[in-house]
Amino acid sequence: MSGDPARGQRRLGGWMIAAMWLLLLGLLTLLFDGLLERWTNPNPEPAGRAAGGVREVVLQRNRYGHYVATGRINGTEVVFMLDTGASDVSVPAALAPRLGLERLAPAVYQTARGPMRAWRTRIARLELGPIVLTDLPASLNPHVEAEEPVLLGMTALKRLEFTQRGDTLVIRQHAAP
Repeated sequence: MSGDPARGQRRLGGWMIAAMWLLLLGLLTLLFDGLLERWTNPNPEPAGRAAGGVREVVLQRNRYGHYVATGRINGTEVVFMLDTGASDVSVPAALAPRLGLERLAPAVYQTARGPMRAWRTRIARLELGPIVLTDLPASLNPHVEAEEPVLLGMTALKRLEFTQRGDTLVIRQHAAP
C-alpha cells in the first residue's frame, strides 16, 4: 500500500500555507521598504522648472524634519541632505572614487563634537533637479559611512535663494547678470 491519500493532501496543504505566508511576508517587506524610503527621502526625483533665467526646485520635508533629495555629483546619483549649519558640502570620503573626487589638502573642521579632520576637494558639477553648480569647494569626510547622505552646506547654498513655507522648501538659482 502506497500511503494514505488524505495524509498527502494535508502535507500539500501545509506546504501551500507556508508558501502563502512567505509570499505575504515578501510583499509586505517590499511595501514597507518603499514606504521607509519615502519617509527618509520624499524627493527621489525633485520637481523643478527653468524659465526666465531662474531655475527652481521644490522639496518636501521628510518625516524627520529634514530636506533630503536625490541629485548628482559629477554625473553620479547621490542623496543630499540640506544643512545650513554646515560650512561646506560634506561628502563621505568612501564615495570619492565613485564620484571622481580627488583628496586635496587636509583640513580641520570645528563640529558640534569637536575638531574633525577631513580633506578638501572640488566638485566639478553638482545637480539638484534643474539647478547646476560648478567648481564647488567641498570636503571629504572620513568619519561617516558611504550610505549616509551628502551634506549640502553653505558653500553650495550661498549661491542659491531659498524660501520655506510649512513643509515645502523652494530653492532658486538666478542666472548670473
